[in-house]
Parts: sequence; structure tokens; C-alpha cells
Amino acid sequence: MLRNREIARFVACVLLVAIFAVAATYWYAGGLAAGCVAATALLLMGVFAVFTRARYRELSSLSSKIDAILNGNRDLFFEGMQEGELSILASELDKMVSRLHVTADRLERESSSLADSLADISHQLKTPMTSMSIMCELMKTRVRESSNIGEDDVRYLLDKLRSVQLLQERVRWLVSVLLKLARIDAGVVKLASQRVDAAAVVREAADSLAIPFDLANVELVLHLEDGCSYTGDAAWSREAVLNVMKNCMEHAGEGGRVEVSVSYDALACRICIQDTGPGIAPEDLPHVFERFYRGEDSSEATATDPSGVGIGLSLAQSLVSAQGGAIKASNARGRDGAVLGARFDIVFFSVTV
Repeated sequence: MLRNREIARFVACVLLVAIFAVAATYWYAGGLAAGCVAATALLLMGVFAVFTRARYRELSSLSSKIDAILNGNRDLFFEGMQEGELSILASELDKMVSRLHVTADRLERESSSLADSLADISHQLKTPMTSMSIMCELMKTRVRESSNIGEDDVRYLLDKLRSVQLLQERVRWLVSVLLKLARIDAGVVKLASQRVDAAAVVREAADSLAIPFDLANVELVLHLEDGCSYTGDAAWSREAVLNVMKNCMEHAGEGGRVEVSVSYDALACRICIQDTGPGIAPEDLPHVFERFYRGEDSSEATATDPSGVGIGLSLAQSLVSAQGGAIKASNARGRDGAVLGARFDIVFFSVTV
């Protein structure tokens, strides 16, 4: 109790008054009267100590209940306080907690409703996109088999159908990423917290992108250390790594290379993804993780080229940050300072500083 400065000052003042009263009584009325005054003062101090200690216990109980509620316990109530200031405080805390529970329940219902709506939107968009893809394939087959169309016209129509398919794939990818971002923003994505094998995450992402890398004529090189792990969500980590690898593939250019390395040290598990493209312009570096930021060279992207959309990296950053990690963009440089390509460092910390 004496650690409380207010109580310490009060006790000091009471002691000074008691000492002065005992001295004055002893001077004017003798030792017996002074002893009575001293005993009374000590008794009053004891009573004060008992009541103060009881109040401290009640305050400690309030504090423990507040901590439990902050940690998600909804079954606690601020009851049992006797009349007085603490009873009033407990009553107000009860009202506040009840209101917070009502608000939390409403937000949870809204988040659940939003998740259902997003799933509905996803289904409604995927169905026509799949139909468009099938129709394009049927039209390509019909064009090839038709004998009434000239060879030049066939090539022209097939080229346009391929462009339509690329646009369809671009829209499908954009819709998928936007829905994932919306789910993260709405707080409806539940991330697991378990040991994740970083090398396995990179291998699975590489397998998913094997065909795109082959079609783009970009070499993928993996440098993986076994035993590198961290606490997080394997599925969403794979999504984050996949989006960064896809970005690097698109900017490496035909004949380029993307290197992915996994390492582990005392502080963190590290995933480094680097391409051999032109790198990132200095003025674009602070903005590469902003949604829909396309940079100064965005005019180079064609209508059917999904690169430069500026959303995959934003999704990657959101997923990494949600797992307590960090992602940084920079330019890889040679010994002479020349830019060798873009570099992305993903870090999942193993210790909390």
C-alpha cells in the first residue's frame, strides 16, 4: 500500500500529527494521557490499514476481471461490490462490457454476412468466366474446322480469341485477388498458427507456377535449406510467396531468371525472391505495395498483359503482415553497383523484440 504515493503522504502526515499530539499531551497531562493518545492513534491507523487493504483487494479483483475480459472471457460480471465508489465503478464497468459485447456480436454477424456475400460474389463471377473460357475454346475449334474461311482470316480470328482468353484469365485473377483482399480487410480470414515448413511453402508455390514460368520462358531456380520453419499459416503463406514469384516472373522478361532462397537464423526465417529484370525505379520503391500502383512504366503493359496491375504485391504484404512477418522490396545490385533486378525479402520472426 505504501507504494501508493498518496497513501504514503497521508500516513506520514497522520504520524506527524500523532507524534505532535502525544508530545503535547505528555507535556500538559503526563505520561498516562500521552500513552492513551498514542494507543488511540495506533488503533486508528490499524483501522485505516484494514479498510485500505480491503479496498485494494477489491481493486485487484476488478483489475483481474478486466484483464480476463480483454483476453476474451465473456462470462465475468462485476458483481458483489459493496455500496460505495467501487460499487458505482463496477456498475459502470458492467454497462460498458455489456455494450462492448453487443457491439462485438453485431460486428461478428456483419463479418459473417460479408463473408457469405463475398463467397456468393465469387461464385456468381466464376460461373460466367468459366462459360466464357469454354465458349472461346469451342469457337477456336469451329474456326479451325471451318472450310469457308480463308487462312489469313483463321489466323486473325484465332489471335483475337487468344486475346479474349488472356483478358478472361486476367479478370479471373483480378477477381480472385480482390476477393481475398476484401476478406482480409473484413477480418473474416482466420489464419492458423502452427509450424510451417518454409521450403515446402516455396516448392508448392513453384509447382503452381511451373506452367506459367515455362510459357513465359523464365527460369526458376530454388535454393532451399531444409528445416527452416516459422509459426504461421501454410496456405496463406503459399499465396503470398506465389504472388511475389508471379510478379518477378512477369518482370524478368523472356529468357530471364527468378531465384528463390530460404534460410534461417537466430532471429527469423527468411525467404528471398529475386529476378533478373530491370529492377524497380527509385521513385516507385516506396509505393510497390500500394494497391493498383503501376509505376512510371505502366504504359508498357498491354491490354492483355496482367503485369503492372499493382495488386498481387499488396495481397502478399497483407498476408505476411497478418502472420506477424514483414516484406521489403529493393533492388539487387552487383559489386559495381549496377542493378541486377528486383528483390523481395520476406521475414517471419522467430523472436519478439
